Amino acid sequence: MTYNEIIEHLYELQDPEKVVFKEKKFGIVSNNSLGIYHKELKEIAREIGRDNKLALQLFDSGIYEARLLCSKLFTPKDVTEPLMEKWVKTFENWEICDSFSMGLFAKSEWALTKILEWSERTPEFEKRAGFATMAAYCMADKKSGNELFEQFFPLIEREADDERLYVKKAVNWALRNIGKRNVDLNKQAIEVANTLIKSTTPTAKWIAKNALNELQKRPIRMSDYPRAIYRNPNT
Repeated sequence: MTYNEIIEHLYELQDPEKVVFKEKKFGIVSNNSLGIYHKELKEIAREIGRDNKLALQLFDSGIYEARLLCSKLFTPKDVTEPLMEKWVKTFENWEICDSFSMGLFAKSEWALTKILEWSERTPEFEKRAGFATMAAYCMADKKSGNELFEQFFPLIEREADDERLYVKKAVNWALRNIGKRNVDLNKQAIEVANTLIKSTTPTAKWIAKNALNELQKRPIRMSDYPRAIYRNPNT
């Protein structure tokens, strides 16, 4: 499909009622949105395949759903730091933030750099991108040792007081995903949560309580990364 064919197809799928529904049901406020569900965009992306040039054209169209498609068409290994900075500054809701963070940023060579940088940014969805990328990176990097992920705990503790909804949810998400990487990180994540629950701020307490509910659940499904160390030889 060409750029013009894709844009034409997106307009064929537009549904203003879905724009309203997504805002009311999921808090997805988006400018220049046509009202197309994520699952429909996935099908389009599957049909097109990876295409960096087309992805960039779609992003620059300014159409919300075309930008979501960009996150599904661009090749993660080709992501550059300038592109990440260009994209992150446009994020206006959790859906597009997470689509780029999970689909591209966490799989790029700049993941760790941007986790460290964005986690202390002021804009809500730039900071969320830092923690959403952190959460996704826990699953994307299957080989690194625990010391790499242990450096994320201070970032989580530092930002646990941010009461903005989409920041605190991403901080919580990151803490839970680190704690589900393997049994040793699980213990450390629980320790961090037990520290946060003693905080005087409601936000930190919420993050801690929600994380503990999942991380202390038994049995808990672990990823057991890195497998060279944590794989059970009997499985």
